[in-house]
Amino acid sequence: MSIPRLVAFDLDDTLAPSKSAISPRIAAHLRALLRVVDVAIISGGNETQFRAQVIAQLGDASPTELARLHLLPTCGTRYLRHDGSDFTAIYAHDLSEEEKSSALGALREEAERLGLWESNPWGDILEDRGSQITFSALGQQAPGDAKHAWDPSGEKRLRLRDAVAARVPALEVRAGGSTSIDITRAGIDKAYGMTALAEHTGIPLSDMLFYGDRLDVGGNDYPVRALGVRSIAVTGWEDTASELDGLLPTLQLV
Repeated sequence: MSIPRLVAFDLDDTLAPSKSAISPRIAAHLRALLRVVDVAIISGGNETQFRAQVIAQLGDASPTELARLHLLPTCGTRYLRHDGSDFTAIYAHDLSEEEKSSALGALREEAERLGLWESNPWGDILEDRGSQITFSALGQQAPGDAKHAWDPSGEKRLRLRDAVAARVPALEVRAGGSTSIDITRAGIDKAYGMTALAEHTGIPLSDMLFYGDRLDVGGNDYPVRALGVRSIAVTGWEDTASELDGLLPTLQLV
């Protein structure tokens, strides 16, 4: 495999447990990568999560290092770059109020019809992320063990995704994390985000490497693999850290 010029990652269950901060080990690996290659993070989480889970954990990363970091929250519907003092938006494809209303209504009604609406969730089940509507079956703050036990086969998410997609044909509906469904504008997914990266950075897709935990057909990382970007499937942040242990020496960082 040729040496990548840009290394991209999913966030939840790839760089960190769902909605949790990255570990010191992952932070150190990201800092090491940022010294010599571009790094991108593209995930269904919103900008606030990216800042808490990743940026706040990078310590005293220099502006030069941060300039190589590309943030694509809400499945690539937003793109942030560091301008020397903070991360600012390059683009944001926000949903219209009508699109949001249709998505929220379809998610709730179909989840209730399928018996997938939790009566005692850990936080909000539905979230308006501006450019993305997200359904979290057990609530936004559900513990990881409960989330992983809810739908281990992915069958529940696929049933809900198909039912909702039929209700909002003009929007993109994807199975996200272990309990989530993400809705964006049609055609705007992680493949769109990776293509935008290539356009803005001048780095071709063939020189990129992607790590994700949902590279299966129907998963929200699958569009990256389908695009032809070299992709490595991982099962959690520890797996990603081990993979990076092998990658870092090839980049002459150790």
